[in-house]
Amino acid sequence: MLSYALRRIIYTAPVLLGVAVVCFALVHLAPGDPLISILPADASVELEERLRALYGFDRSYVEQFFLWLGRALQGDLGTSIASGRPVTTEVFRAVGNTLTLAAVATLIGFVLGCLFGFVAGYFANSPADKAASAAAVFGVSVPHYWLGMVLVIIFSAQLGWLPATGAGPGGSAQWRFDAEHLSYMILPALTMSVIPMGIIARTVRALVADILAQEFVIGLRARGLSEFGVFLHVVKNTAPTALAVMGVQLGYLLGGSILIETVFSWPGTGLLLNSAIFQRDLPLLQGTILVLALFFVILNLVVDVLQTALDPRIRR
Repeated sequence: MLSYALRRIIYTAPVLLGVAVVCFALVHLAPGDPLISILPADASVELEERLRALYGFDRSYVEQFFLWLGRALQGDLGTSIASGRPVTTEVFRAVGNTLTLAAVATLIGFVLGCLFGFVAGYFANSPADKAASAAAVFGVSVPHYWLGMVLVIIFSAQLGWLPATGAGPGGSAQWRFDAEHLSYMILPALTMSVIPMGIIARTVRALVADILAQEFVIGLRARGLSEFGVFLHVVKNTAPTALAVMGVQLGYLLGGSILIETVFSWPGTGLLLNSAIFQRDLPLLQGTILVLALFFVILNLVVDVLQTALDPRIRR
């Protein structure tokens, strides 16, 4: 098991390098001048050249990449052009909020998805199967930013039960685990959980239906094993794939939360990316994308190792 884990860690090294190259290239291929957001309209040529030298924009792309990569390996992602603050500070403050929101949304989606999937798989072609499958299709199909606005209109504007925006009272930029801050997470977490719920439900439904039709389940029942014992065997065979799907969905939510966080003004990486794009803040944009991509790669590595621990057949 240890050798397998070490081998998977070594395999991630070229992936991480590729992520850094793609992150740098995509940001620099975008049109526009990154200094336009801080340069006054009547800025002199000398001031513009001084700022370009300060941020390293006067060097070739190859030089810029290796300088940026070298600093990133030391934990320095540069300085934000718009705010003048270290990118590392801004990104990791936002990453904490996004990780919390994505983890809660993934947990809700995983629990509901497994529930709907097992019900649909055990009672295939029944009204319960059709209802659970309809909920899964709704979760995959509905635009989540639209759903977020609908929930805000119903539960915030009309009923007044839950706050509409922010992470805490008074425009707090840092979420904390208490009853007052928890109410601010309910709507964005429910909105984000809809897509993973639908995907996990459809995956688990197909797995359960397939496992129940296999010969070993017929043999277990023929030996007199209780239905609960058969259910435990089904769960054990379903768990590795369900865990892999959950890990991928958590990674997608980390990088794809920009619309949800914008709708709810949640102070996470999605809102940070949105502001960095509009302000053409290259250091902040690069740093945020790189950190999110690293989280995604590391998360896949952890899920891969956990899958192997649950099902040793994967190593073969």
